[in-house]
Amino acid sequence: MPLLVAFAGVDSGPWRVEGIEAVSGDPVASAACLSVLEGPTAARAVEGAVWTLRGVTSNERYVTRREHEELVARQEPLGRPESTCAALIAIKKSEAWWDLPQDERRHIFEESSRHVATSLEYLPEIARRLHHGRDLGEPFDFLTWFEFAPWDAAGFEGLVQRLRGTEEWSYVSSEVDIRLAREKDALAR
Repeated sequence: MPLLVAFAGVDSGPWRVEGIEAVSGDPVASAACLSVLEGPTAARAVEGAVWTLRGVTSNERYVTRREHEELVARQEPLGRPESTCAALIAIKKSEAWWDLPQDERRHIFEESSRHVATSLEYLPEIARRLHHGRDLGEPFDFLTWFEFAPWDAAGFEGLVQRLRGTEEWSYVSSEVDIRLAREKDALAR
């Protein structure tokens, strides 16, 4: 089932913003914290939010059945107690990307850039969930939420740098990288 998710930059919330970097394109405004809302509450305005980015979980557009099954088998759930680090990476692809037929996008995504194969190397340590914003008219096409333990932070950096060095990333027109941290007991609250 698709799940609507809102990521809101707020004054107080469960995730403390450690940094916001506009890797390419325009930045988002500074915020002290991030709240993540899911389901019906994600559709409402978030009181006091500096910005709100929305996306919806959806069908996987560029993976094969085998890749999907391998991702599901190795993927850990979000919300693990030891995952006190997170990143929200918001990406908008160029019109040149969207003008390509689906099979050519798939070729660039996996056969050339090896997006799935590379990502699998970092599972299960890094949990992730992709949200689509393009069809909602949002400013970013994709919002990827990552959670990981502090001792896996270097691995996460490696994953991000490897993906940014691919042919696929040459089609990214805007990318904002938001890094976050939470206290271990924040899940219990």
